[in-house]
Amino acid sequence: MAAVHPFFTQLGLRHPLVAAPMAAFSTPAMAAAVTDAGALGSLAIGAATVAQSRKLIEETQALTAGPINVNVFCHPPARRDAQREAAWIAYLAPLFAQAGIEPPAVLDEIYKTFIEDEEAFQLLLELRPAVVSFHFGLPRAEWLAALRAAGIRTMATATSLDEARRIGQTGIDAIVAQGVEAGGHRGVFDTEAPDERLSTSVLVRLLAKHTQLPVIAAGGIMDGAGIQAALDLGAAGAQLGTAFLLCPESAANAGYRAMLQSDRAGSTRLTAAISGRLARGMMNQLIVHGEAAGAPPAADYPVAYDAGKQLHGAASKAGNHEFAAHWAGQGAPLVREMPAAELVRVLMAEVDEVVRSR
Repeated sequence: MAAVHPFFTQLGLRHPLVAAPMAAFSTPAMAAAVTDAGALGSLAIGAATVAQSRKLIEETQALTAGPINVNVFCHPPARRDAQREAAWIAYLAPLFAQAGIEPPAVLDEIYKTFIEDEEAFQLLLELRPAVVSFHFGLPRAEWLAALRAAGIRTMATATSLDEARRIGQTGIDAIVAQGVEAGGHRGVFDTEAPDERLSTSVLVRLLAKHTQLPVIAAGGIMDGAGIQAALDLGAAGAQLGTAFLLCPESAANAGYRAMLQSDRAGSTRLTAAISGRLARGMMNQLIVHGEAAGAPPAADYPVAYDAGKQLHGAASKAGNHEFAAHWAGQGAPLVREMPAAELVRVLMAEVDEVVRSR
């Protein structure tokens, strides 16, 4: 493999690889194992309270002396619309009945956006993870300056050249180029703006040609051949999420793991029906119902997610996982089950094999 980009070596890392931050599924054990294997381990705190975030970060820092990436959500606050939310609850009523519970009277905005969370910002300044990354947008300029002054590196997700250029104007250190193949929530800044839904390969080439920052390719990459292909396209590294879901350190439950190992892994969909914002996951009954002809628009993110989580929480007690957020990228059928550190070693050995075979 060619020389590793300075973005990684300056962090003390040997490999141009990031384990994607996956809210509720990335764990301290997985982040630490990836970091100790020479790649960048990640935590996602966008769905956590500040107290929960502190526990996650401190546990990880106790497990490894190496760098970790902590990811936050920078989405706009939810646009509350009582009529729209009531219509969504009413539309989901048959599913709540199937799950054996009454529909909620109202829905809550269950996640606080980082752009309004002074307490979360102060927590990051206090605990100083090596890297902080942003999804769905960017925080205020003075917060970025404070993170930089604290010696924290930063990354931000872009799904388009315009978003990448906006990132480049902020002093952020690297861009995560999220192609449409990626699992989980699409990181667009403005959900009302047109979205070209660029593939990872096209997006990486555009960003490598038209921006100056190191580009981390994300979306559909599951093995060493995919990592090397991204490097060949001009990426400085690759970020893999779905590839790590079957690791024993992942917090994916038995139902999620079974789905990933079934034929369902070959059928993913970008949908707003689960959370109110486009995200790619394996097909299930909630997605089919939420996207059926005549369905009203889902409540705004993350308000709609409150309904989805209540549905799944009730149904899963009876072994029904048809309402779960089983996020997965289009490469999900390539997922492998092994410890996180071993997966890092296998991935980088595959990269070396690709290079040697040339």
